Amino acid sequence: MASINNRLIPLLLPVLMMVGCSSGRYHMDQDRAPDNAPDVSQLEQPKPRYEPPSKQGNRNYQVLGKSYQVMPSASGYLEEGTASWYGAKFHGHLTSNGETYDMYGFSAAHKALPLPTYLKVTNLANQKTVIVRANDRGPFHGDRLIDLSYAAAYHLDMLKQGTARVRIEALATEANPAPMLPQVATRQFLQLTAASNQAALMQLASKLEQRYQVASRLVRQGNLYKLQLGPLQDPFKSQQLLQTLQRDGYDGAFTVYETLEPK
Repeated sequence: MASINNRLIPLLLPVLMMVGCSSGRYHMDQDRAPDNAPDVSQLEQPKPRYEPPSKQGNRNYQVLGKSYQVMPSASGYLEEGTASWYGAKFHGHLTSNGETYDMYGFSAAHKALPLPTYLKVTNLANQKTVIVRANDRGPFHGDRLIDLSYAAAYHLDMLKQGTARVRIEALATEANPAPMLPQVATRQFLQLTAASNQAALMQLASKLEQRYQVASRLVRQGNLYKLQLGPLQDPFKSQQLLQTLQRDGYDGAFTVYETLEPK
């Protein structure tokens, strides 16, 4: 396959994402919970903070022949409706605003709210609540109002039912008046899996280091340990390794980025 000029990549990304939205991910069915699901009960929920609108995912759009209008603001938003959840089928896929979907994070998909928006979601059947950050579009099935990540659905105790009647409230965040800081550097890692068994992951990490000749680490989040390879300096080699890992059976592997604190 002919190589693509690096200067064209930023121009092509929005097109590729829209193609993926219209002909791929939203036609998928048979979503499921993760195999050997780890304990997500102790994971920390996001703390609402001001974020500027994402560069991607905030234009009016069309999916499955239907047009959707994106709200100019989430201020005062309060609505009740049906929530569903999405899990392993979408784990590692790009969200509508260009981030990577992590089913162990507290995220959500909404058809019209600006991205990102922090939301408080209440299960009206049991009054359990969760804080999520909307970074994706959907759901596009029936009259469902919001799609929640696996971890968020767990905290609302709605995994078995699949759907729940919920109240959604946008959480106000104030813009930071401080001047914009220069962009900070990031480090790139490849995340392969997550589990609560630290010893087993350490053994797997050792084998992966020998096989792929790359460093590894375990990142703890509550009772969950995330196995990541890296840091990887070369984006091209990182993409090659990701494709190799997926061919070798780690089809849930995906790229994560870590911001480096300024010295």
